[in-house]
Amino acid sequence: MPHLALYTFGVLKSPLADPAPLTREFYDIGEAVYRTFSQHPGHLGHAEAADGDRGVLFEADWGAWGEFAVPTWYGKGRTAETTALAATLSLWTGLRPAFDAVYTGLHREALNRRYDWFERTEHPNHVFWWVSDGVIPTWRNGVSRLEHLHGHGSTPHAFTFHDSFAPDGTPTRTKAIGPKSGQAR
Repeated sequence: MPHLALYTFGVLKSPLADPAPLTREFYDIGEAVYRTFSQHPGHLGHAEAADGDRGVLFEADWGAWGEFAVPTWYGKGRTAETTALAATLSLWTGLRPAFDAVYTGLHREALNRRYDWFERTEHPNHVFWWVSDGVIPTWRNGVSRLEHLHGHGSTPHAFTFHDSFAPDGTPTRTKAIGPKSGQAR
């Protein structure tokens, strides 16, 4: 049975190494969100650096998730002192569990604060795609899919919650999925 890959990407207002309170808040809530996600039904795994060092993204060993990569539109730093981005790569059993994890609880609270931490851009901040059972998506896959979504809109190749597709490529609409549903407010 196919699994759902999710890549998220955002450009932060300040570098990850910034000692300011907002950066610390972002780290603290991010760690709590990852703990919650890892226990969420339907979560199969997410990319974690082997050494667990915060802020060292480009040089980290990501194992089967591949070499860290970012979209072409990211123009800030790439060192531990200058990196100003947040990216995640995860694997889910389907749209419903991913939706429930993203739009409820602690992550929903974090979404409500996103503009405290992230720059507003014209680029998409997340993308989904289906992978075969046993396949681990890579950072490069995520970047490629996000850039495809930006250039072509939602397609079976790269899509969002609101305009989603089933594993066979047919459009799908699960009740209460998408940012315009009552649950997502």
